[in-house]
Amino acid sequence: MVIDIETSDPLAKIEAAKEHNIRFVELQFTDIMGIVKGVTIPLHQLDGSLKNGTWFDGSSIEGFTRIAESDQWLKPDMDTFAEIPWKPGHGDLSAGPLGSRGTARVICDVYTPNGEPFAGDPRGVLKRQLERANALGYIWNAGPELEFFLFRKDENGEIKPLPHDNAGYFDFSTDLGANIRQDMVNALEAFGISVEAAHHEVAAGQHEIDFRYADGLKTADNALTFKFTLKAIAQLHGLYATFMPKPIFGINGSGMHTHQSLYSISQERNAFADPDSKYGLSELARSYMAGILTHARGMIAVLAPLVNSYKRLVPGYEAPTYLTWGRTNRSALIRVPKVSPGISIEATRVEVRCPDPSSNTYLAFAAMLAAGLDGVEKGL
Repeated sequence: MVIDIETSDPLAKIEAAKEHNIRFVELQFTDIMGIVKGVTIPLHQLDGSLKNGTWFDGSSIEGFTRIAESDQWLKPDMDTFAEIPWKPGHGDLSAGPLGSRGTARVICDVYTPNGEPFAGDPRGVLKRQLERANALGYIWNAGPELEFFLFRKDENGEIKPLPHDNAGYFDFSTDLGANIRQDMVNALEAFGISVEAAHHEVAAGQHEIDFRYADGLKTADNALTFKFTLKAIAQLHGLYATFMPKPIFGINGSGMHTHQSLYSISQERNAFADPDSKYGLSELARSYMAGILTHARGMIAVLAPLVNSYKRLVPGYEAPTYLTWGRTNRSALIRVPKVSPGISIEATRVEVRCPDPSSNTYLAFAAMLAAGLDGVEKGL
């Protein structure tokens, strides 16, 4: 059962959560590598967290602070408040012997003891770039394609790179694959994420679930939700979900191809679209792509952060290997999908293909947007 807690009033959300048997809240954020971190508080403590924040030791979080400046605070963003659908108590108002364990989550921003946003908070880094785009008169929209593998355990019960099936692209899985994807879709939609498609990918044990594009912050929050949800649902089925870019040599790796565009606030339209140009792209879109291409070598450390990431970026596996752009060539860094007849030119976008799902989505989005806006500002 999806709990409807649609209200902009944080206190009203807390009261609605009580009525739906929610007793705990997970305060979530990410470290610099994109690993989801969190602390669980009783629901009755959430009001205090909203007013004063919740303390944690920043020196114990990868990429945050040193031990001499370790005090940091989490402040919940109640726009991300949602019930966790697989936790005990979801959809069931009956309490266990020790009471309900119904749990919600909320994504948080990180603050310093002085009450200022922490400069190293990945979510805050993205927010600053989105504000930069807003100041130029644009909203940045993004839609990632997150690929992942499902592995089974070996005969000793250990996690190994053993694909759970031998299916291929768009095949219907012959085992649990289809059921697991459907459970994952149900869980994601319980969080309010609009899923567009779920299918088997090219490699054995590889899958993809696509959700609808949105503004950059909402999409990055959805990606955080996506990652921790998929791992939890896979575990319920006795499998392991991994976002490792190239877990098995000789087969396709997993990418996070990111479709993106700028929406003009004043003109209320897609600023990348120009139906009169050769490729349907505006000059602004071309400058944006030029910025991406100019800064690609520098930002690849953020978009593909692991040594394993570079094992994916090789010829022969539909991975980008050329610093260029094209229409149908999937080996190009940037692909410009053709807008099919009957579809509005508002769907015009560019697809950056080098990011992989091991990246911190907030930082990856921020890097791409910063590079693209640099191209726009300089008229590249």
